[in-house]
Amino acid sequence: MLISLREITKAYDQGYNQTFVLRRISFDIGDGEFVSIMGPSGSGKSTLLHILGMLDEPSDGEYYFLDEPVHKMSERRRTELHRRHVGFVFQAYHLIDDLTVYENLETPLLYKKIPGAVRKSLVAEMLDRFNMVAKKDLFPSQLSGGQQQQVAVARALIIEPELILADEPTGNLHSSQGDMIMDTLQRLNKEDRVTVVHITHNEKYAGYGSRVIELLDGRVDADHAPVPVDLDAAD
Repeated sequence: MLISLREITKAYDQGYNQTFVLRRISFDIGDGEFVSIMGPSGSGKSTLLHILGMLDEPSDGEYYFLDEPVHKMSERRRTELHRRHVGFVFQAYHLIDDLTVYENLETPLLYKKIPGAVRKSLVAEMLDRFNMVAKKDLFPSQLSGGQQQQVAVARALIIEPELILADEPTGNLHSSQGDMIMDTLQRLNKEDRVTVVHITHNEKYAGYGSRVIELLDGRVDADHAPVPVDLDAAD
């Protein structure tokens, strides 16, 4: 099992009170799944994704990643595991503005201390795969929103992760760009067997996966196959 959550709770102390963001979340995600997480604003979706990506830690509960107890790890070990196995795609792209497309793709490889010749080969492969060879020397400000998100997906993939976490990756894009990003994630899931977990408010995009986890008030409210959507109506 890739991911196992057991009674995960996240709370913040506010004076004499506690504010709960997540309450006793439990579920498993198998290797190669494509899972959509849905729920209203404030339901805990982003907090849950950050815990899954080891960018945050729960207040209570157990988290196993590749059967390793993340909840017992030091921050250094969690960071190491995150950098090795998890690719993140954010709504706001999070590209480095003063680096070119090539340099943005190379950055995660520098963190992993990949040798220069190997870095060059891996970046060239991603540029070719995402049809960005002609854009390798451009800066993020010179790209459209859809192109920036494509770079972000390529950057997440370049470390060959077991897991891609996408936090509303289509949120800043118009519909055709959003479709392109979701098609890319679906292709990575089916062809590369990369596990994908993404947050969305869009029923159509939730249908790209094989499973939907709905959160409400910090709890799992439902866990089911996606509801069929009339794609013509969704457009």
